[in-house]
Amino acid sequence: MYELIREAFAYMDGVIDPPSSVHRLTVAQLAAGPGEAWVIDDPIGACVVLTPRSDSLYIGKLAVAAGRQGEGLARALMDHAEARAVELGLQWLELEVRIELRDNQRTFEALGFREVDRTAHAGYERPTGITYRRPIVAGDNAC
Repeated sequence: MYELIREAFAYMDGVIDPPSSVHRLTVAQLAAGPGEAWVIDDPIGACVVLTPRSDSLYIGKLAVAAGRQGEGLARALMDHAEARAVELGLQWLELEVRIELRDNQRTFEALGFREVDRTAHAGYERPTGITYRRPIVAGDNAC
C-alpha cells in the first residue's frame, strides 16, 4: 500500500506547493493509523485511508495503480467509504484536494463532492487546498 501511494502521488512533485505530505509518510505511520486502511485486490490495485472525524469520514491517500485506472476502483472505494460512514453514523464524506490539481477537483465534483472551504498550509498566505464534502445518503450501502 505504501509503495502504491508513493507511486500514485509522484506526479504531484513540482506541481503542488508545498510538496505532498506523502514525502513524510512512513510505513509505520500508515500502519499505526489513526485511519482504517482499505485495499482492493492482491497485488493492490487501489487503496484509501478512511479516518472518522466528529461528523464526517475523511478520505485520504486515495490511490489507484497506473495500470488499473479506468476500472472503477476509485469509485468502488468511494462507495465503500460511504458504507463505512453509514455504519459509523456519520453525516459526510470529506476530502482535501490541492489548489493546483484541477483534474482531481473535477473528478471529485463529478462524484458529488462540493467545495466547503479553502485552507492554507502553515507559512502560506494563499490557499493551498480545497476541502470538499458530500452528504451521506443512508440506504443499502454495504461494505
